[in-house]
Amino acid sequence: MGFTAGFKAIAGFLPILLFLGTTLNLFTPARADNPVIQTIYSADPAPLIYNNTVYLFTGHDEDGSKDFDMRDWRVFSSKDMANWQDHGVMMNLATFSWASSRAWAGQVIPRNNKFYYYVPVQQRSGAMAIGVGVSDNILGPYKDALGKPLVANNEIDPTVYIDDSGQAYLYWGNPNLWYAKLNADMISISGSPVQVQLTTAGFGARRSGANARATSYEEGPWIYKRGNLWYLIYAANCCSEDIRYSTGPSITGPWTYRGVVMATAGASFTNHPAIIDFGGSSYFFYHNGALPGGSGYTRSVAVEKFNYNSDGTIPTLSMTTAGAPMVGTLNPYTRQEAETIAFSSGLKTEVASEGGLAVSFINNNDYIKVKGVAFGNGAKTFNARVSSAGSGGKIEVRLGSTSGTLVGTCTVGVTGSWTTWTTVSCPISGATGTQDLFLKFTGSGSGYLFNFNWWQFSQ
Repeated sequence: MGFTAGFKAIAGFLPILLFLGTTLNLFTPARADNPVIQTIYSADPAPLIYNNTVYLFTGHDEDGSKDFDMRDWRVFSSKDMANWQDHGVMMNLATFSWASSRAWAGQVIPRNNKFYYYVPVQQRSGAMAIGVGVSDNILGPYKDALGKPLVANNEIDPTVYIDDSGQAYLYWGNPNLWYAKLNADMISISGSPVQVQLTTAGFGARRSGANARATSYEEGPWIYKRGNLWYLIYAANCCSEDIRYSTGPSITGPWTYRGVVMATAGASFTNHPAIIDFGGSSYFFYHNGALPGGSGYTRSVAVEKFNYNSDGTIPTLSMTTAGAPMVGTLNPYTRQEAETIAFSSGLKTEVASEGGLAVSFINNNDYIKVKGVAFGNGAKTFNARVSSAGSGGKIEVRLGSTSGTLVGTCTVGVTGSWTTWTTVSCPISGATGTQDLFLKFTGSGSGYLFNFNWWQFSQ
C-alpha cells in the first residue's frame, strides 16, 4: 500500500481487494491482451491520437458496483496498441461543483492549444447535463471550463468532431439524438441544439423484444469522417445493447442505416463504441464484462483491429481475448513505467510518493505482461524501483509466459515504508531477440509484498 491512503483507509477496502486479487490470480489466459485494462474496471472508451500516441480516455466502474457507480475519469496511453500506460485520474466529479454523481461517457478533443473534455454528469437537481473540462495538458488535470453545464436537457453521451472547415460539432443523446455547433472557444453553443429525426431509414428498426422506441438508436454516439463519408456509430437496442452504424454525406446527415458492427455479447448489457485510424490501421474500441467479477456495472475496455470493406462499410466484428496486434516493439533499455502493461493479474495502481504512478497491492503470484520487448543481442542486468513496508519478495523475470524461461530473479527487501524507495538490480542471462516479458511477483508474506515504480534493462 502506498502513501495515498493510510492503513485505516485500507481496512474498509481490504476484503474487496483480497477477493479481487485471489480471483484474478485464478484468471491466467495464455495470450490474452483483451481487455486492455485490468487494474480497474473501465468503460466508455474514447481514444484520441495525439503526437503519434493513442490516448485512451475511459470511465471507471468502482469495484463491486451494483449500479453505475462512477466517480472519475481515467486516461491510458500507448504507442504500440498492445502496452498501455496508466496515467491515473485526470478529472473527477469534484471538478464540477454543480455535479452530484454519474461520471459517465465523455470525449476529449484538442483545440486552441488546450484539451476539452465533454462529459455527462448528474446535476444536484437530479437531471443529467453535459459539462466541459479544460486543460493545457492532455493528461490533465482538467478544470471546469464554465462553472455550469454547457447543455442541460437531461441527455447524455457527448461526442465531438471538428469538420474540414474548422467548425466543431457536438452530438449527444439518450433517448433522443441531438447536435449543436460549438463556437471557436469550444465552451459555448452557436444557435440552438438540433434534434435529429430518428427514422428507420436512418437508424434501422428496433430489435424485437427491445424497448418500445421506433428505431435501433439507443445511446453512445461516436462521429467521425473517413474520406468523403461521415460515420455515426452508436449503441443500439436495449437491453442488452449491440453496436450499429449509419453513414451520411455531411456531419449532419442525412443518415442512412448500414447495419450491425458488433452483436450483443459478453457479460455487460451495455456497450459503447469508438473507432480510430492509427499507424495505417483501423481499430474498434468497445467495452464488455470480461474481467473476473465483470458485469453490466463492472465493465472493461477492449479493442479489435479491423479492415473496412472495399465500399467503405464496416464488417461485423466479434469480441476476442486476443485484442489488437502490436505495432512495432518496446525498448527495454529505456526506463519503462511499471504501470505500462499489456496484461496483468491481481494488481492495482496508485499515485507514487516520488511522482507518477506505481503498481501496488502486489500479492504472491501476481504478474505483469509486457508485449514485444526488443532485447536485441541480450540484456545483462534488470533494475527495478521498489518500496516495501510489507514482507518484500522477488521479481521473477520470465519470457513467454508466467512459467516461461526464467532469465533472472531480483530480491526486493523491506525498505522501511511504502514511501521509501530503492533501486534493486539482478543479473540477466538468456534474454535476447524480441520476446513477451513477464514480471512475476512472489513472496512468502501474507500481506502485500511491495510497490513497483519502474524498471529498466541494461546491456
